[in-house]
Amino acid sequence: MSTAPARPAPLLLALDQGTQSARAMLFDTAGELVARHQQPIQAYRDTGPGQAEQDADYFWAQLARACLGLWAEHGALRERVVAVALTTQRASVVCLDQAMRPLRPAVIWLDQRRTRDYPRLPWYWRWPVAALGQGETLRQFQSKAECNWLAADEPELWASTRYFLLLSGYLTWKLCGQRRDCTASQVGYLPYDFKRQDWAAPTDMKWRALRVRREQLPELVGPGHSLGAITASAAADTGIPEGLPLIACGADKACEVLGAGAFSPEVGNLSYGTTATFNTCNEHFVEPIPFVPAYGAAAPGRYNSEIIVQRGYWMVNWFKREFAAEEVREAERLGVTPEHLFERLLEQSPPGAMGLTLQPFWNPGVRIPGPEAKGAIIGFGDVHTRAHLYRAIIEGIAYALRDGKERLEKRNRTPVRELRVSGGGSRSDAVMQITADLFGLPAVRPHTFETSGLGAAINAAVGAGLYPDHGAAVAAMTRRGETFTPRPVPGALYDRLYRRVYRRLYPRLAPLYRSIRHATGYPGQY
Repeated sequence: MSTAPARPAPLLLALDQGTQSARAMLFDTAGELVARHQQPIQAYRDTGPGQAEQDADYFWAQLARACLGLWAEHGALRERVVAVALTTQRASVVCLDQAMRPLRPAVIWLDQRRTRDYPRLPWYWRWPVAALGQGETLRQFQSKAECNWLAADEPELWASTRYFLLLSGYLTWKLCGQRRDCTASQVGYLPYDFKRQDWAAPTDMKWRALRVRREQLPELVGPGHSLGAITASAAADTGIPEGLPLIACGADKACEVLGAGAFSPEVGNLSYGTTATFNTCNEHFVEPIPFVPAYGAAAPGRYNSEIIVQRGYWMVNWFKREFAAEEVREAERLGVTPEHLFERLLEQSPPGAMGLTLQPFWNPGVRIPGPEAKGAIIGFGDVHTRAHLYRAIIEGIAYALRDGKERLEKRNRTPVRELRVSGGGSRSDAVMQITADLFGLPAVRPHTFETSGLGAAINAAVGAGLYPDHGAAVAAMTRRGETFTPRPVPGALYDRLYRRVYRRLYPRLAPLYRSIRHATGYPGQY
């Protein structure tokens, strides 16, 4: 009596179009990373002060190259793929014509352009907003919205813009030929109702505050549901088998939270990526800051309350470019990354960096920090070296995220008891130990460093029917990796510096930041 050969175990293809690379990854149903191919990219073209743009089709070409590289290295695995999910960087927008061709380069989320020429709201909306003390927040929202400044600065192009999509929506179109996007990808200056997780109601003020129209925006699909099927054209470009379902999963940060296993508010998720964030996942809509929304989680019916340091581990690249030519040269000689050699700098400098303290607001914000925000480094002395500066960068990002953690604990009414740390920075043992010491909490590295990819794969698994729901998929596909426990002596030093120095920096420097802004006109006065 013969038996049929066992069917090969299914795999999930996760595509991650980030700010600094495009990655194609294969995960199994236990959440193990089976194979990956990473394609470095140029994050953006600096076309002027405060400007950040990149061709939308450049992103598609690099994503396709990542896929082709994966199949070149692991072609035998392709036939086992049962579903695909795409996660991308957030808040980068694409203007498209009737035929879905880009009219101009995509505006990347790091772009700082603004306009004074935005729609004037009727008095019956302006007055209540002013009465709530949110007039400046509304002005920032309107001035920074890409649809507003594009309409003001490039009116002919805006008049030709038939569709206005996030990068996630454009790449979804390239993959499956559908003008759709995931609800959990809608982060940016858009008329979106974050609580309902849908486009704003027709009577919502946002439609009057912004110049985008409903017909320019995509159909929305919830996490774990199908966006469409891989087309013949996409299959030819990427090598992904035609007809595979493309499952909605959400933006990269949402997928990181899910892939880290931070599924409840007592578990905080730190993301040490280009943008550094602190997130808690909630079943209820909890604004991280009053009048700043929680975002849709990469699981239905949940929300991510998020604190953002916009130029987070981007600052490591800044340090590499401006101060680390020696390590860059040595890394090339040794065949390793410069970041690998930066571990020495942490070894050469003590906790607290001998008082050198950095406030990491290299980009202005809307509320906390506000539009006047700038970065600061204080406490220099003749003892300080590049090593101390590098440590101050790592510690400064963590201070800012600890401040966010404490604000979220109050708003969630739930203490954070454990940290799950993901993103590129989490691959450093020294950074993980600094995090545990500075927060005074266990810092857990998830079992895979590709947490955004795993979050996408979890959605692909649910969409393919391999798990009944997201809770079951998270339980099966995520788990704890190495844990770093806080040490008493460095922890006490960090606590003193945080409370006595870092927490006092921004309130004291904000008036000077406003003076700098008014004196120089940078980054714009709107």
